[in-house]
Amino acid sequence: MSAPDPELKKELDATLQTRKDLGPEYEAELIDSFLEKVDQRLDSQVERRVRRELAQQRMAGARVDPAGSRRGRPGDHDNRNRRFGIAGISLVLAVPLSAIGVVNAHLPGLLITWAGIVGVNIAHSLGRGVSRGGNDEWDG
Repeated sequence: MSAPDPELKKELDATLQTRKDLGPEYEAELIDSFLEKVDQRLDSQVERRVRRELAQQRMAGARVDPAGSRRGRPGDHDNRNRRFGIAGISLVLAVPLSAIGVVNAHLPGLLITWAGIVGVNIAHSLGRGVSRGGNDEWDG
């Protein structure tokens, strides 16, 4: 796990100090503001990671083995992008969904939220196994 972000820690300290100064009646607005900053920070980190992963995949896809054929199977690149996409979307949505769950139902709400996030990722992963022709279309 990476070290805590010093700017985010400063934002949290400022939010807590502001809550002390303004009182609990502004707590919801302060929490929303802080969570929005966290969400923006996560969005930018996910975007950077996606760009880096795509660049690495392009580099790997451009490599050719000595026989002259491309490495990997056809469609591997698209499947990896889809898997990475659902994981990235899950991480981005996890922050606001977790906040909503905690605000409305405390710890049980958080646990239910994360169970849903994990469930969606598992369903997506298992759903690829029942696809036709390897093109990720659902049977039905």
